[in-house]
Amino acid sequence: MASTTETPTGLSSTEAMALEARFGAHNYHPLPVVLTRGEGVFLWDPEGRRYFDFLSAYSAVNQGHCHPKIVATMVDQAGRLALTSRAFYNDALGLFEKHITELFGYDKVLPMNAGAEGVETALKLARRWGYRVKGIPDNEAKVVVCEGNFHGRTITVISASSDPDSYAGFGPHTPGFVKIPYDDLAALEAALDDPAVCAFLVEPIQGEAGVMVPRDGYLKGVRELCTRSRVLFVADEVQTGLARTGRMLACDHEDVRPDVLILGKALSGGMYPVSAVLADDDIMLTINPGEHGSTFGGNPLAARVAVAALEVLREESLADNAERMGAIFRSELQAIDHPMIDLVRGKGLLNAVVVRPKDGKTAWDVCVKLKDSGLLAKPTHDHIIRFAPPLVITEAQVREGIEIIKQSFATFS
Repeated sequence: MASTTETPTGLSSTEAMALEARFGAHNYHPLPVVLTRGEGVFLWDPEGRRYFDFLSAYSAVNQGHCHPKIVATMVDQAGRLALTSRAFYNDALGLFEKHITELFGYDKVLPMNAGAEGVETALKLARRWGYRVKGIPDNEAKVVVCEGNFHGRTITVISASSDPDSYAGFGPHTPGFVKIPYDDLAALEAALDDPAVCAFLVEPIQGEAGVMVPRDGYLKGVRELCTRSRVLFVADEVQTGLARTGRMLACDHEDVRPDVLILGKALSGGMYPVSAVLADDDIMLTINPGEHGSTFGGNPLAARVAVAALEVLREESLADNAERMGAIFRSELQAIDHPMIDLVRGKGLLNAVVVRPKDGKTAWDVCVKLKDSGLLAKPTHDHIIRFAPPLVITEAQVREGIEIIKQSFATFS
């Protein structure tokens, strides 16, 4: 296929989309844009058009695309040693384990790869703790989850979902989940009355549901109820963690400490799949050698990349920047008077606009217009647009992005 592009593949946008349509599974519905290069808050297509990235690969690229420190670390380690499996020790993993446990204040970390693997690991830990420590009878442990959650797409994780798009047609489902409304402490208190409950798994802010921010005091209430009922508070901070919401963790907004913390996405700055589950010894050491693991989990390449990614967050004060830039972003969006903008909500640089359809036009149409105007975002649940730019974004870039958003909505007058 001849092409005049100067990309590594030599493919044009049209050619790249045609190849995916022909040879790839159709489990995603991407916007009609092909990306070939990224730097900081920007992405480029094969034809050289530049775009603001206001999705950040679902918050995996908090540090910006191709951050030079993370890239240099990755290149250096890739030329030395990438994978040994956990059949042997390597000289990078222990340093990563020390760094992340000291940073977040836990005794131990269990490294994995994808965020969903982190969630699966946390669920196994919670069940094992329930049997070995709490004394729940074998095979009776229950985990309480929230309606509207999104923790991944494995069979077990979708069994906890209330979204038919996630679970329908994939049964039989894994038993042992109790679903309650999000941001409802009374419902949680009632669910925790069951002595077979070992854990409450929750996103501090529900991202895929449309950036659902709970009321002030919800997480404190969760902590108190879980402590009182001797139930593990498991926080899925795969999307909300690592400075995205204006704190290193979203739980930090209410100064609460989960018993089990799940991290992923930006743990590598988007350079490599890295996730981690953190807990103290009384929970983590209920799993013995040979009872859980991963060939790639804890590999030296992942370990060094993760340390570099965490260092960038601290060295560049990205949580503080997310707090400041997020406040500007929400204030400016809330000031827009447009019939399609129903609501603006968020925290830090994790924000959403709830879109009211107009003349048959929906959030998808707005996102296509944004793309045509040089800004990339994606709808969730058909009527919500999530805006989550890299945390390295400057105020001038935020304001330029806001102007693109304003002008794009104005075309639907």
